[in-house]
Amino acid sequence: MQHMMRQVKKMQEQMLKAQEELGNKTVEGSAGGGVVTVKASGHKQILSINIKPEAVDPDDIEMLQDLVMTAVNDALSKAEEMANEDMGKYTGGMKIPGLF
Repeated sequence: MQHMMRQVKKMQEQMLKAQEELGNKTVEGSAGGGVVTVKASGHKQILSINIKPEAVDPDDIEMLQDLVMTAVNDALSKAEEMANEDMGKYTGGMKIPGLF
């Protein structure tokens, strides 16, 4: 029983470390062939948004809004995928609510 408790404690420590490391990792999402790019951390926080001048058309603001939204969703999706991969090493693929 003590051996199992030590293993659980070690796994918890590894998961906490992996979760901290996710904050230092970044992913990039893009839209419109790269005219809008978004960088996000492994904690799913937007770090930067880059919009190239050719994406800006004053007569079509809705297109720019769609490009930004698509790039943000792409970045967040990639951050989620990265978190699942990194944390899945320790959880064996189990989805633990509130962990990430």
